[in-house]
Amino acid sequence: MDPAANSTRPPAPSPARDESGGESPFIVRFWGVRGSIASPGPATVRYGGNTACIEVRCGGAHIVFDCGTGIRPLGESLARDGGPADIDLLLTHSHLDHISGLPFFAPAFDPASRLRLWSGHLPPERPFRTVLADMMTAPLFPVPVEIFRADCQFRDFQAGQTLELAPGVPAGVVVRTCRLNHPDGATGYRVEHDGRSLCVLTDTEHPAEGRDPVILELLRGADVMVYDSTYTDAEYPTRVGWGHSTWQECLRLAEAAGVGRAVIFHHDPARTDDALDAIAAEAAAMRPGSLVAYEGMELSL
Repeated sequence: MDPAANSTRPPAPSPARDESGGESPFIVRFWGVRGSIASPGPATVRYGGNTACIEVRCGGAHIVFDCGTGIRPLGESLARDGGPADIDLLLTHSHLDHISGLPFFAPAFDPASRLRLWSGHLPPERPFRTVLADMMTAPLFPVPVEIFRADCQFRDFQAGQTLELAPGVPAGVVVRTCRLNHPDGATGYRVEHDGRSLCVLTDTEHPAEGRDPVILELLRGADVMVYDSTYTDAEYPTRVGWGHSTWQECLRLAEAAGVGRAVIFHHDPARTDDALDAIAAEAAAMRPGSLVAYEGMELSL
């Protein structure tokens, strides 16, 4: 069953073309859609219980947003495909639900693979490699980060910069960033290719009034926006300051920024499949074309 089957989808954008006249693909696939902690079980089987991981392929770039528990099945899929991986891992932040899958990512143990790990939220004195090494240290973890055999390059930056991805990725793939409102910091991303754009903004809390102008600017006119929708408007007042937003705010923000399609993401671990079905129906009525993310969902921009 497709959990988004009842959503009203807007017309698909016209595909871009490569020099040979064929379509230039821009594919987004969801491997983990939960927030805070993995929540497997019979009540979450349709939307999935893994934490955040989104795969993007466009213009020769292979991009993965976040390394939650969803990155383990992604790694298994890549291993079955064979051949080394060459991936830019773009971290929104380093809370456990967004990095705990990295020590179980198969390409990290392949000497022929290359991984570039980007992090824009940490202070210079505490780069991401140090944070990861602290996590992969006894008694928290049995093996150190040095167990990775892939060529792992740790690329720390400051949110707000435009990133240059892997050597060999065409200049037509642009990654813009901005800071988000989350405890310990977080980074939002916009990937642009062939006139199409995807924004990923999680984890972030909306302002008490109005819209964050920095986030609005990053989102302006994007084809697809994936947004932190952990709570409902009714739940949010008791969770102010926790660093998350609501699915209704997701749709309001998409409307304000002229976004084509909004994707509700980072589901509360207690949110059941039935509850997400209800949100999907309400969201489709509020803003037709809106989707609720589920594991295995694939979008072609």
